[in-house]
Amino acid sequence: MRNIQVDTPALLIDREILKQNITSMQEYADRKGVNLRPHTKTHKMPKLAKMQMEAGATGITVAKVGEAEVMAESGIRDIFIANQIIGRSKVERIRKLSESVSISFGVDSNYSVKEIDEVFEGADEKANVLIEIEVGEKRSGIIQPDDFTALLDEIKNSRNVSFKGVFSHDGHTYKAATIDILKELYDDSTARTLHFAGLARNHGMACEVVSIGSTPPFVLGFDIPEGITEIRPGTYILMDGSQANVLGHNDTCAATILTTIISKPTDKRVITDVGAKGITQQHRKVGLTATKGLGKIVGFDDVHVDSVFDEHAIIYDKNFSDAVEIGEKVEIIMNHICPVSNLYEKAYIVENGEVVDEAEVSARGKLQ
Repeated sequence: MRNIQVDTPALLIDREILKQNITSMQEYADRKGVNLRPHTKTHKMPKLAKMQMEAGATGITVAKVGEAEVMAESGIRDIFIANQIIGRSKVERIRKLSESVSISFGVDSNYSVKEIDEVFEGADEKANVLIEIEVGEKRSGIIQPDDFTALLDEIKNSRNVSFKGVFSHDGHTYKAATIDILKELYDDSTARTLHFAGLARNHGMACEVVSIGSTPPFVLGFDIPEGITEIRPGTYILMDGSQANVLGHNDTCAATILTTIISKPTDKRVITDVGAKGITQQHRKVGLTATKGLGKIVGFDDVHVDSVFDEHAIIYDKNFSDAVEIGEKVEIIMNHICPVSNLYEKAYIVENGEVVDEAEVSARGKLQ
């Protein structure tokens, strides 16, 4: 246990692991000959996004217009919103951003293209859009080829919308039971994305960008087939309990939650001062990313948060209880880092047990 002197609960980031994760993914992308556009919804911190850019990222990915605005204000000039943006006021905000940064965003419907076309009427530059391809996650994105070509025609016939390419997210790989199955799902998703890129090319609208995402295939070092131009992993920079399970170790987990032991009501039950409002109640139930409990206790084998209230974490383990005293601090590896980052105003960057810097979570709460 590290004796880090900050009030709890607190989001900690280990600087050396952070730097190693950033460097490792950039080197992987460089070896594979693709651009790296990390998804910053994982951390929501301009300081970390700038570190990724300085290491060689071609730009960043965000999930919401509000996140794009925060990152643009921090000086980042190449942003992709990997989401459908519906609503005139939001598209108007993107138009405003396009005056000072290179920005693109996702579409998967004629409705969206028509709305964008209207909002960008009279703009100096056309709106740059990528069509999302649904590859098995059962979320948003185009499924049928006929719908895809109809959407291409809608873009072609518009006055103010420019087709930039296609993108996909293979989030269903998280549920794979084995690495072999994960690889099969990744290969199928990538092939499907490339198939739609081919349909666009045959339709006279070649893709400048063919972008794929999710962390597991890339931390496992999978090959990236020719035709893919860009990858968008997010979690890799900080990692978490579920993604670490894919690797079989916690060595790449840069982020933890520092929490204080506040009560020991029985010889087995230990209470700490972080609850659902600090680590969430998220867990993964199946596959390589499946988690035990609601967070791993650092330094204690197979000890997990059993349950949470709003402001309390409950741990049942006699050996752990015997090893800690009220007032001591422990660290928790959260199950899913992305929503946890959104709960904190800042992160403490630590090295050798000392706080050496802070990073504002400036895009927290930017859900619109």
